[in-house]
Amino acid sequence: MSLYGGMNTAQGSNSCLCDLRSDTMTAPDGAMRAAMAAAVVGDDVYGEDPTVTVLESRLATLLDKEAAVFMPTGTQSNLASLMAHCGRGDEIIVGDPYHIYCDEAAGASVLGGISMNAIATQANGAVSPADVTAAIKVDDPHYARSRLLCLENTVGGQVIPLDDMRAAARVAWDAGLFVHLDGARFFNAITALGCEAIELANYADSISICMSKGLGAPVGSVLVGSSALIMQARRNRKILGGSMRQAGVLAAAALHALDHNLPDLERDHANACALATALTEMGAGDIQLGSNMLFFTPRDKNPDALRIHMADAGIRIGGQSPAIRMVLHRDVTDDGLDATITAFQSYFTKE
Repeated sequence: MSLYGGMNTAQGSNSCLCDLRSDTMTAPDGAMRAAMAAAVVGDDVYGEDPTVTVLESRLATLLDKEAAVFMPTGTQSNLASLMAHCGRGDEIIVGDPYHIYCDEAAGASVLGGISMNAIATQANGAVSPADVTAAIKVDDPHYARSRLLCLENTVGGQVIPLDDMRAAARVAWDAGLFVHLDGARFFNAITALGCEAIELANYADSISICMSKGLGAPVGSVLVGSSALIMQARRNRKILGGSMRQAGVLAAAALHALDHNLPDLERDHANACALATALTEMGAGDIQLGSNMLFFTPRDKNPDALRIHMADAGIRIGGQSPAIRMVLHRDVTDDGLDATITAFQSYFTKE
């Protein structure tokens, strides 16, 4: 079984009514598919896909950055940015639970020759200014060169307050470092914070935003930053094999999501809260809730038995242990959420 449950062989006998493994499980709806079919396209490697250009310009403007580039994946977007900020032998400072450090196959080191200095995070997922300061190395040929601070928001669903983002970024900038934000769920973060996109974007030099999670697009991330950084990131995209041709079909889906799907993130957060409340009321186990995610440790400490039971009820949950990640997203219907709660109730009632 994979960490995310993708290789689970005990899927149950029923068809899937609700898939809570990730918000990457969203599928384009009819309106999004129509927008994709109608997209005006060109060759993006030549800079001639007008729909891609509109998407890049829109996000750069929204986040008050000079430029943007459309990437196939968030992992590639992060890596292209790290390689633009850092040379071989440089070092990034990054929170030890952050995606760049834990879940991107050490690409920064493997492909970029970049050292990763992981530091502990606080209870809310933020890095403390003191720990960032302590991690910055003096300019000495014996050491890697501290060049970049990598932040994340949200972190495992937890939303990092703007004050914490500001404090960490200022320490890095004062020391001459750049700041990159892995904003895979950037719009979940600003929805929970109740702030404008520019307010969070102010605390990073570059930001990677995923369009294929809660926003519901099928593919793609957008990296924003300075014109010089984005020019280098485009070169890195080519090196990494990520240049696309008639990518406007995909960019159209992302534009449709920006136009129509942002308000639905509040519903995802409310549904996560409703599920957490239901599990708490039935005394099912320990729960950590944040934005559109919850991490649930069953009281019987037997996540495999629970997964089989839920799969038999048509509900797919994550493969993690002991705390199971469940992610609420736009494809979780009211009926699907009700079925999920009912399935949990039946499992914990029969114990």
